[in-house]
Amino acid sequence: MLLPDNIIPENCIYYNGAIVLEIMQQNKRMKMSELFVEVKKRKNLSFAMMLLCLDWLFLIDSVIVNNEEVILCS
Repeated sequence: MLLPDNIIPENCIYYNGAIVLEIMQQNKRMKMSELFVEVKKRKNLSFAMMLLCLDWLFLIDSVIVNNEEVILCS
């Protein structure tokens, strides 16, 4: 769920997307596998949840996913 009203906020895409975005702001361009390693250091997310976060960040024009690379939009 993007913004759940009955579960722990740390389990929503909105919150976890902010963690992914913060990591991307430090690096600007990363391979998806490198991004996943960095995300796992901060929070124990599954790869599927990280992909949902990247989908959301793509929809709001924050990142571009190009093959195996994630690029931060300016």
